[in-house]
Amino acid sequence: MARILANDGIHPTGKRLLEEAGHEVSTDKIAQEDLVEKLGAFDAIIVRSATKVRTDLIDACPNLKVIARAGVGTDNIDVSYAESKGIRVVNTPAASSRSVAELVIAHILTISRSLHIMNREMPNSGSSDFKALKKSCSNDGELLGKTLGIVGFGRIGQELAKIAIGMGMRVQTSDPFVSDASVSIHINDTTLEVKIENRSIDALLESSDFISLHVPFSGGKPLVDRDAIAKIKTGAIVVNASRGGVIDEDGLL
Repeated sequence: MARILANDGIHPTGKRLLEEAGHEVSTDKIAQEDLVEKLGAFDAIIVRSATKVRTDLIDACPNLKVIARAGVGTDNIDVSYAESKGIRVVNTPAASSRSVAELVIAHILTISRSLHIMNREMPNSGSSDFKALKKSCSNDGELLGKTLGIVGFGRIGQELAKIAIGMGMRVQTSDPFVSDASVSIHINDTTLEVKIENRSIDALLESSDFISLHVPFSGGKPLVDRDAIAKIKTGAIVVNASRGGVIDEDGLL
């Protein structure tokens, strides 16, 4: 039996499965500054994004055997150091792919259809100035035929491509680690193999109506810096559902 701290919360089903396997699971949140003192009582820790597992915490907990990230990115964990101490680091790379892809589409639809503006302005001026409000939000185009550029063609990027293709969008990607970009789309009993053009980042930024970022961030230079932002065509929409640091936010403003 292992004592497990789910410090950033856990779904009841996940907690139940661990307990049925004979483990003890605590969901009592321990503040980051108190973990050095208290994590030593546990054999494993499950984190999301909030809790950081750095070298000082690892050194303070010699009994720690597993660090689990309930998500894709592990930038809040010093993975190499943990593994050098014999601690296993695991994540859930496929768990949220479809969810994040659908979130990106939700953002694209919201912004391209001015739903965010309507949602805010209708309560304020909907009854007194509806015609002007309607006119201001009625010039948006459809997604059909528009180009979506996906930066990073991993699991999330591929799920996003499938949805976008189904909506009639042109899809292109930029990923230097992918040699043959394609997706399999299943429709009833039919499977369609769709090839995706893999372009340079500059070419993608210059030609996309919508740009979605799906890359890790290690704390260095932003992938989309001021020069890259200058290449994005006027009126394009950028969605960043990865990490804030991958785009130069001051440059974007």
